Amino acid sequence: MKDLAKELGANIKAKRKEIGLAQDKFAELADLDRSYVGRIERGQVNITVDKLYALTKVLGCHARDLLP
Repeated sequence: MKDLAKELGANIKAKRKEIGLAQDKFAELADLDRSYVGRIERGQVNITVDKLYALTKVLGCHARDLLP
């Protein structure tokens, strides 16, 4: 399960960078704490479906695009 969180986090980070969004702005737009977004991107936490959809809304993609 830990590998899944790491792969998902890496995919979120890659998509965020692809659209040129700084982590702090990304966190703000998703209404999440910047440090929490950092932990998500490093795969240190398992996120809820609600949080995943909040992130995909900001990233402008579907959840399936981020899942490993």
